[in-house]
Amino acid sequence: MRNRQPRIQPADRHDVGANFHLARQRSLLRTHPELAKLAGPEPRTAGWIAMAVTLHTAIAALCAGLPWWAIVIAAYTAGAIAALALWTLLHECSHDLVLAGSAGNRRLGLLASLPLVVPVAAPFRRFHLMHHRHFGDAELDGDIASAWECRLVGNRAVSKALWLMANPLMQSLRPRRMRGVRLLDRQAWVNLAVQLAFDGAVVWLLGWGALGYLLLSNLFALGLHPLGARWIQEHYTMRPGQETYSYYGPFNLLVFNAGLHVEHHDVPRVPWNRLPALRRIAPEHYHELFAHRSWTGLLVRFITDPALTLESRTIRPPRNRP
Repeated sequence: MRNRQPRIQPADRHDVGANFHLARQRSLLRTHPELAKLAGPEPRTAGWIAMAVTLHTAIAALCAGLPWWAIVIAAYTAGAIAALALWTLLHECSHDLVLAGSAGNRRLGLLASLPLVVPVAAPFRRFHLMHHRHFGDAELDGDIASAWECRLVGNRAVSKALWLMANPLMQSLRPRRMRGVRLLDRQAWVNLAVQLAFDGAVVWLLGWGALGYLLLSNLFALGLHPLGARWIQEHYTMRPGQETYSYYGPFNLLVFNAGLHVEHHDVPRVPWNRLPALRRIAPEHYHELFAHRSWTGLLVRFITDPALTLESRTIRPPRNRP
């Protein structure tokens, strides 16, 4: 039991375009003030991080001696789910929703991201929080495809499939457009050193097959895979006036409620295991919203529907700069 009620601080309050969620948050807390009790860290998530890292690495060890075709199948099935679960846990650390202070959450974020093979903990924390603060800003919101991506991909099915396959690379290039934002700092260098040590240990102790399994798992979780449709689900416009969308399907049970994105943007200080309570306590705020029921169906629609492109989302003119 928490001795003191955490204060909900609207992360969107200074957004260049958070009117959608800021208005929703104010309405939620006005009509259901008890929702404030849901906010605050969830220390038990640290145990889930340890379990997920151990399990994913153990599967990598089992895959180490398999032929490459078997490693690909393992990564596309179990591995992709494990990788997305780790991304969700890293997300919790980035919002300081595991421990009380940011230092401990940063360290846990490093641990959660180790099986993702690339040093993503520090940059993800920085650019995801910028996504909340500058939601809809085409320059500072790294979740938005760059103009050159939109021109290159267009509305062609093959181009959209290839773009989604290359999604991790595309996201890594977007910080270059963010003027005035320092890309490398001490946290990023520490992240790189820790990640290289982990990757080297995996190769030395388990072999290249194990590292290949981990890398492919991460690529599938973010790319051309039903789980990769989560990137489309979150903010691609399906209904005029609605800027964020949730997924209510069975995969949420395996990936720590990664699909509850409207709920997350409504009250970012609520951890993953309490997000369902928002909809349960305040159903009138959610039942009229469009929501996805299938990531697989969304993946197929995104690729095949020429009306759904990289530009199918709300973009706002920039107002504030860091």
